[in-house]
Amino acid sequence: MHYGRFHFGLRTLKTSLAVMGCIIFFYLTNRGSPMVATLSAVFALREDLPSTVTFGKSRIIGNTIGGINAFFYYLLHQELSNKIVAETLLVPLFVALTIIISISLKNEAGIIGGVATLLFITFSIPKEESFLYAFHRVIDTFIGTFFAIGLNLLIKSPLEDRLETIREKKIKIINKRNEINKLEQEIKELQHNKNSADN
Repeated sequence: MHYGRFHFGLRTLKTSLAVMGCIIFFYLTNRGSPMVATLSAVFALREDLPSTVTFGKSRIIGNTIGGINAFFYYLLHQELSNKIVAETLLVPLFVALTIIISISLKNEAGIIGGVATLLFITFSIPKEESFLYAFHRVIDTFIGTFFAIGLNLLIKSPLEDRLETIREKKIKIINKRNEINKLEQEIKELQHNKNSADN
């Protein structure tokens, strides 16, 4: 749908609905701020379901790495007396670790999400919380990604439907060709048996 220079497409609608779903879910379950979940939904939602699942998986892996590193950052940060020096040295170290681990796991697509999760958690951990806070933020990532996947399952674009129909028809053609090949093979065997019997 176009309004002058502005375009309101199906992906925009699905993204907005995924964000709305996260917000409603968080209010109903008293999970606190839906910020990480809504950001995950926005980052994960792509033009079609396969892309959303692939990117959602990368996002979850990246955020898990970032969340685990945030937990270790918190443990080290608590042991050091000079908090400014600790923050100045440890945050860049854990950013580098998050990137290195993501690359070693061949999860380059999840690097930005992983680093964003690390930074968000490290700079917003309430003083009284640590591991549980990081753990819940990683769970929030799962929630947002599941909303993105769910919306892509429920609302398919016309192009997706056409592509799916084309795929289904190609599979039918392959199956029919296999059936024809099998029937031709059976005919050859019958002719061979008939010729053998005639001789």
